[in-house]
Amino acid sequence: IITSLVFLLMVVTFPISGWFALKIVPPYERMIVFRLGRIRAPQGPGVILLLPFIDHWQRVDLRTRAFNVPPCKLTSKDGAVISMGADVQFRVWDPMLSVMMVKDLIAATRMTAQNAMTKTLVKKSLREIQAEKLKIGEQLLLEINDMTKSWGLEVDRVELSMEAVLQPPRGNLVGPLATAPPVPGLEGLDGTIQHLAAHFFSSTLSLAGSGTGAPEEADSVETVNEVELPTAPLLTTTGSSWRKPRADELLLAVESVLSEALVSQVGASYQVNITLPNGTQSTYFIDLSSGSGRAGCGVPEGSPDVILEVTEKDLQDLFLGDLRPLSAYMSGRLQVKGDLHLALKLEELVKAMKQHR
Repeated sequence: IITSLVFLLMVVTFPISGWFALKIVPPYERMIVFRLGRIRAPQGPGVILLLPFIDHWQRVDLRTRAFNVPPCKLTSKDGAVISMGADVQFRVWDPMLSVMMVKDLIAATRMTAQNAMTKTLVKKSLREIQAEKLKIGEQLLLEINDMTKSWGLEVDRVELSMEAVLQPPRGNLVGPLATAPPVPGLEGLDGTIQHLAAHFFSSTLSLAGSGTGAPEEADSVETVNEVELPTAPLLTTTGSSWRKPRADELLLAVESVLSEALVSQVGASYQVNITLPNGTQSTYFIDLSSGSGRAGCGVPEGSPDVILEVTEKDLQDLFLGDLRPLSAYMSGRLQVKGDLHLALKLEELVKAMKQHR
């Protein structure tokens, strides 16, 4: 009855209603029409008649489109740290599914491609990634299509692009570097940075490896800019030894970067349950939902949007920029209870801390 009345009204008011009711759909598009909440078969190409007031419509482009997966830091199987991105081409083969199954087609496909790329590359060595880029791209193509075919979308091409090798594989550390004792004054650093420091302080290592006493000048070691170490307040020194900040020190550093701009970017509150090395658990909060944001010990006021569970070491890696939130979640080092999209917005906080340093 409603459809008949609207159709009659359109006929009575023709040709004025024709300007609003007639739509032209080109050959490379289809129009999805919802009439009184019910979806109709894809319309087009050609002239389409829409009934005013009761029809809602959406155009779907069937042409091949492309997007890029932003470069992200990954750790390969042999310990190399690389910055890897990708270019993805796709097209819609079922316009009805593409409208019904997913709200933002490109954003959902980009996240799917990034997750598939991360899972695949962490299982391969740097040499395999460099030699088999085309083969890995074909493997990713199949994996992504398996996940997106229910969205009415087909990926035609995936091309990996390596931006840079940020750290060589651990297998490249040979000779004295692989078995050298701790460098005096750098005992607090973890193994990876110890190796990097040893590479630049080879003269000190040769003295330590030969068993001879180091000269008095070796008691104070001057670092060079090529070893990128966090600066105060995120990295503190006690005497001549470096160490990573504790969880409470990290939260103090977080307070110094909070701002209204950061709150507008994130817009969520977090409860962070941190497992300390002795097995106990501490709870902190980071509230980026209003004002200039707050951080401190305990639980946030009201219910948090996301609850994060992480060890102190992984929290250090997250806030010092050595570990991305997405990589931590995919590897199981970061447990998320709540909205995953909001949890991954911690990337904005990490960027703010890097700029502050």
